[in-house]
Amino acid sequence: IFYTPFTLRYVLFSIKVHCSESVAEVQRVMASETSEWNSELCDCFESASTCCYGFWCCPCLACTVSGRFGENRCLPLCDVCTPAIMTACGVPLFVPPVAVALWASLRNRYKIKGSICKDIIASCFCVWCVWCQMHRELKDRKKHSPVVVNHSRHS
Repeated sequence: IFYTPFTLRYVLFSIKVHCSESVAEVQRVMASETSEWNSELCDCFESASTCCYGFWCCPCLACTVSGRFGENRCLPLCDVCTPAIMTACGVPLFVPPVAVALWASLRNRYKIKGSICKDIIASCFCVWCVWCQMHRELKDRKKHSPVVVNHSRHS
């Protein structure tokens, strides 16, 4: 088959248009797959046990959330130690780094709407509520996650 330069340009243009339409479609579908949190930030009474756990022992709740999320259980203890160390060095720190990082990671993993700016603000003003919301979200996701059973037998 012999292609003229015009024919080749037309084919390349058609491919380019088709690819850009496909990319736009994928972006549209990905954007529509975002979801909301299963509970609001201050919906502590959605789970009274989580609320009590967070109120009476927030560091313990934070360690539980970190472990359930797949991170080191001791990681949230950095939020307890970091402000004291930074203040001792003359740098006041009001943003709990682990709470912000885990909240943003949880949002990204489950494609929950939000922004890092909102994550920082919520973590600065009510870190207990942030940990409680993450705990409720992980509990709810675990309840509604599909269970895959492999019935094949290994010899």
